[in-house]
Amino acid sequence: DTADYTFPLQGNSFFVMTNFLKTEGQEQGLCPEYPTRRTLCSSNQGCKKGWMDPQSKGIQTGRCVEYKGKQKTCEVSAWCPIEAVEEAPQPALLRSAENFTVLIKNNIDFPGHNYTTRNILPGLNITCTFHKTQNPLCPIFRLGDIFRETGDNFSDVAIQGGIMGIEIYWDCNLDRWFHHCRPKYSFRRLDDKTAKESSYPGYNFRYAKYYKENNVEKRTLIKVFGIRFDILVFGTGGKFDIIQLIVYIGSTLSYFGLATVFIDFLINTYSNNCCRSHVYPCCKCCEPCAVNEYYYRKKCESIMEPKPTLKYVSFVDE
Repeated sequence: DTADYTFPLQGNSFFVMTNFLKTEGQEQGLCPEYPTRRTLCSSNQGCKKGWMDPQSKGIQTGRCVEYKGKQKTCEVSAWCPIEAVEEAPQPALLRSAENFTVLIKNNIDFPGHNYTTRNILPGLNITCTFHKTQNPLCPIFRLGDIFRETGDNFSDVAIQGGIMGIEIYWDCNLDRWFHHCRPKYSFRRLDDKTAKESSYPGYNFRYAKYYKENNVEKRTLIKVFGIRFDILVFGTGGKFDIIQLIVYIGSTLSYFGLATVFIDFLINTYSNNCCRSHVYPCCKCCEPCAVNEYYYRKKCESIMEPKPTLKYVSFVDE
């Protein structure tokens, strides 16, 4: 089944086990399925040979057998005894994991600016623990403190498990005279907090430990509840560029050429009819017309024709 072949990938995350359920001494054979609405039966006619329900633990043999002398269920070929459906232990068996600490190493690279750095600063005190105000740059985190930052209780989440996001934000100024590049940590819950209303609350998976007893292969199936921490890294890095500045100034100045067109549009659109027709005396509201009159006078100035200059020439005959 899935416990034989799957194991959760880690990638940019890590998992901390906080609770578990064990089914010990399983071996391959024939046994009754755990009683559910789909596996209960009264005779062999209620079981289908070779059929496997997606939620079943094995393949049905077609027989209806007793389950612990109380009920009858369909017999299956599987790892026996079948895992029972149980609630996670309360309180969590490994709730002391709240005091665990984790060191997060994060390297970032801005290839466009040929700049690389990491979150572990030179001269770091290795005994520090992250605190939002007192030690905001310390990369060592106490798990209980992470949940406290989000307003959650670690002991409550540890029962069913959950998913927590650790965000690292880089806001870097890479100019030599104003250089600043430091990480900023924040936390947020990624799974559904309303565990009672959710169909699949928390976070869990199964894995198996195999061994041999009297030359018979057996296994212990463990259903693990825990907290998966996802590391989410994002940020920006900038540096002064004279070419980009010139382009920006040029594009800004080009907008000034549109100013006259825009003002002309407003005057012609929102002034009243008499003002637009240049019949200023008929206007009842003097101020808008006075503004328009001044605008049109400045916009369209009349140029007088030049007057001819008279020249008088006298002729004297001697």
